[in-house]
Amino acid sequence: MSELQFNRHRRLRQTENMRALVRETHLRKEDLIYPLFVVEGENIRRLVPSMPDVYHISMDNLQAEMDEIVSLGIKSIILFGVPAEKDEMGSQAYHDHGIVQQATRFVKERYPEIVVVADTCLCQYTSHGHCGIVEGGKILNDPTLDLLAKTAVSQAEAGADIIAPSNMMDGFVAAIRHGLDEAGFTDVPIMSYAVKYSSSFYGPFRDAAHSTPQFGDRRTYQMDPANRLEALREAQSDIEEGADFLIVKPALSYLDIMRDVKDRFNAPVVAYNVSGEYSMVKAAAQNGWIDEKGIVMEKLVSMKRAGADLIVTYHAKDAARWLSES
Repeated sequence: MSELQFNRHRRLRQTENMRALVRETHLRKEDLIYPLFVVEGENIRRLVPSMPDVYHISMDNLQAEMDEIVSLGIKSIILFGVPAEKDEMGSQAYHDHGIVQQATRFVKERYPEIVVVADTCLCQYTSHGHCGIVEGGKILNDPTLDLLAKTAVSQAEAGADIIAPSNMMDGFVAAIRHGLDEAGFTDVPIMSYAVKYSSSFYGPFRDAAHSTPQFGDRRTYQMDPANRLEALREAQSDIEEGADFLIVKPALSYLDIMRDVKDRFNAPVVAYNVSGEYSMVKAAAQNGWIDEKGIVMEKLVSMKRAGADLIVTYHAKDAARWLSES
């Protein structure tokens, strides 16, 4: 044995404190953005059937939800609205008293330190379920941009700290940046869903947001999962148009893309740990097949390791609790 020469990597793994000392990637509560589904009506705290522990929440129950979020040390939320009425133009998305606008005002008045990210899209507000204006069965790109800019401005007027457009129309960041600037919101950043794939992992979200398309699919504006270089082109366009953050969505099956984006662009990268990724873990945990805490923390760390600065995740409450225990 004395003649053998090899590296003893285990020296740095001997105790928990030693492992912590040399740990390369860290997850913090500040990295987490918690999604909330706010609905119209009263006395609603309704479980989303396909998303355990995720609820539709009406305005009168929002304070209790926010009190819990604040008590856990979560600093940021992203708001999704589920309106009572829909139309072809998605007009409730940009109405002054739309559900996201109401929720934003409520949160910023009572919890001014919380960073409110407003999801800026039309799909959950349109009767057809698509992210833009539809004519003759075709989703029209350029006419949709005006409505997206109008939505972003109304959300900024309500007090949103960050605008997060998720529609994937060409030029959506440029249109929103122009609209915000013209309205005097030059300091409101854009967290662009720059790299958003047409994914089967979105199913539970569409259940929660009531946003399943009534015809066709979203493959003409969301990206082909087989494409890598296209993601870099999309991200480059958004940076040039004024994006301040770049979202990669979904996260878990696209960690390679996340690393590509982080290596290429000098902007904060946001991983969206989407509904399907969440619900699979929850279902397996409920069946006793996995260690939920271990799986969740491992996958969130994998997103940080791949280059994410921030993570949008439905696991945020649980993760915050577990981080407090460590």
